[in-house]
Amino acid sequence: MKPLNSGWANGLIGVVIFAGSLPATRVAVIDFSPTFLTAARAAIAGLLGLVLILLSRQKLPERKDWLPLFYVAIGVVVGFPLFTALALQYVSAAHTIVFVGLLPLSTALFSVLRGEERPNLLFWLFAILGASLVFGYMLIQTETWLFNYGDIFMLIAISLCGFGYAEGGKLSKHLGGWQVICWALILTLPVMLPLSYVYMPANFDQISVSAKLGLAYVSIFSMLIGFFFWYKGLAQGGIAAVGQLQLLQPLFGLMIAAVFLQEQVSLAMFGVTITVIACVACAKRLS
Repeated sequence: MKPLNSGWANGLIGVVIFAGSLPATRVAVIDFSPTFLTAARAAIAGLLGLVLILLSRQKLPERKDWLPLFYVAIGVVVGFPLFTALALQYVSAAHTIVFVGLLPLSTALFSVLRGEERPNLLFWLFAILGASLVFGYMLIQTETWLFNYGDIFMLIAISLCGFGYAEGGKLSKHLGGWQVICWALILTLPVMLPLSYVYMPANFDQISVSAKLGLAYVSIFSMLIGFFFWYKGLAQGGIAAVGQLQLLQPLFGLMIAAVFLQEQVSLAMFGVTITVIACVACAKRLS
């Protein structure tokens, strides 16, 4: 039972760290452009990851692992940070956190597409119900009954993140939890470092302290340290079991947004989040 308990503990730490990602990004994009924020957080984390790989004298991944590592990089290093930063220019952090309730479903869908799992009919019924609740909430919140840019960007972000989680979970079983994110970050350094320079603000003195702290958090914790615990937890306790901890992330995120950003968390927003969590929990239990 020890590996399973350790897996749950590591997974929970990862989820708590990730819960601060959207509020921190919300603060950072006030002064930083989404392009710079995406590139800078990956470049900073990538340089730290490179140092860790060199100090620990890790061997290069096998040839068969490089393409999945590229998929991880596209999903969690580039895709999710970029599209959440774009979304947060249009909507609040609390609004985007509702979408995180779909992340376990997104991860499961890509696990099926990659041939890892075959959930039963009840799984899909609960999954569709949860997704329908989120879509209904988004439509009610818009006057035109059409998705706004923030909603569209978040749907893309959740899809890419689920893709990256599914690939990273598979790789961590033989490559190692922290090694997966470090190698994925290193893979993007030749692109992210130059982009960071190109889109760097002309004067950092005009950037608020809160924005700098937001950049530091998403670079060091969201982009690197959080994945150490998350992928290690998946490897120790199993992707299906530990992956359920993602259901707690929206609740943690809403609390952080309310406390630190003074954002209003409406009863409807909270209710949708709780209901989606219940639906996805049932779907995972029946998968």
